[in-house]
Amino acid sequence: MTLDELKKLDPNKIGSWPLLPKLGVLLLLLIALVGASYWFDWQDQMAQIDAEKAKEEQLRTTFLDKKKQAIDLPAYRKQLVDIESQFGALLKQLPGKSEMDALLTDINQAGLGRGLQFELFRPAASEIMGDFYAELPITVRVTGNYHDLGAFASDIGRLSRIVTLNDISLTTGKDGLLTLDAVAKTFRYLDDGELAAARKKPAPGAKK
Repeated sequence: MTLDELKKLDPNKIGSWPLLPKLGVLLLLLIALVGASYWFDWQDQMAQIDAEKAKEEQLRTTFLDKKKQAIDLPAYRKQLVDIESQFGALLKQLPGKSEMDALLTDINQAGLGRGLQFELFRPAASEIMGDFYAELPITVRVTGNYHDLGAFASDIGRLSRIVTLNDISLTTGKDGLLTLDAVAKTFRYLDDGELAAARKKPAPGAKK
């Protein structure tokens, strides 16, 4: 059908139109109907469906995570038991309050046993309190040859109780001997009374 023939068609008599123009009009009406439905109704529904799909995926991921945690729970519990056991073993390496004097003697004897001369052995005037332990810094200055000083540091590391050497410095004297300056730190666990007092103590910055 030509363009002139299409122009001659009467819009008020669509029923008498030839088949092809009728089909064209029906197709246009269908496209317009689908477009209007999408714009006024389907668009919101599709957005809601997409949102529900995203929510479903998030819930699925959460479920899988919870399922994995449930499967791994026995392993986590065993790991917690192991950690508590290791912590208990480490805690046993901290002396009690009554054992501190003996530990200080052990440190002193570790140096004397290597033939070192203590020029200074001065425990701090007060301990530094932690959550469950107290730290006691000891300023030491010992003189001896390089080999004996190294052996002394090794002996300190092998003590049955935890002792660390910090802020180490070495200087050479006129006689060729070395002088080691360091801060030895020993630790002890707090007894029940000290722990109770520490819990009652207000946190720094807390209002009284």
